[in-house]
Amino acid sequence: MPLMDKDIQIVGFRIGRETFGLPISLVREIVRVPEITSVPNAPDYIEGVINLRGRIIPVVDLRKRFGEMIEASTKNRIVVVEMESRFIGLMVNSASEVLRLPPSEIEAPHSVFQDGELNFITGVGKLKGRLVILLDLNRVLQRGELRSLDDLAESAAMVPAGGVARNR
Repeated sequence: MPLMDKDIQIVGFRIGRETFGLPISLVREIVRVPEITSVPNAPDYIEGVINLRGRIIPVVDLRKRFGEMIEASTKNRIVVVEMESRFIGLMVNSASEVLRLPPSEIEAPHSVFQDGELNFITGVGKLKGRLVILLDLNRVLQRGELRSLDDLAESAAMVPAGGVARNR
């Protein structure tokens, strides 16, 4: 009997009309959007920080990162991922499903995009007539950005309880 390739499990989420996916191993949880505390002088795509069960987590708006139009919606979600022992929230239009992709249904990015053009894409999966763009979070969030996210979370954790917080 031939050895079957195991399906790759990804968490699917939407930004605009597109479906993206991250390896399920990176995703810790998906939460509704709570109040977000903005952080002064943060880059445009950083929404601010949230307090998730006592842990201060920076929130990156992937919609802004990818140049999408932003529409506030009750379907918006924050996908909480763990990278290099850091927790980061990713704001997306909606997130719902765990998708199973057979490796045979994933195209390498170099066959779809020019080299370096979209270096944060690890592949494009085909699933029941739709395409799922697989992301490399390390490339979506470059090293320097990860460090500045750490700094944001630390400085936000030091703001006193009565400090300035505003909801965007």
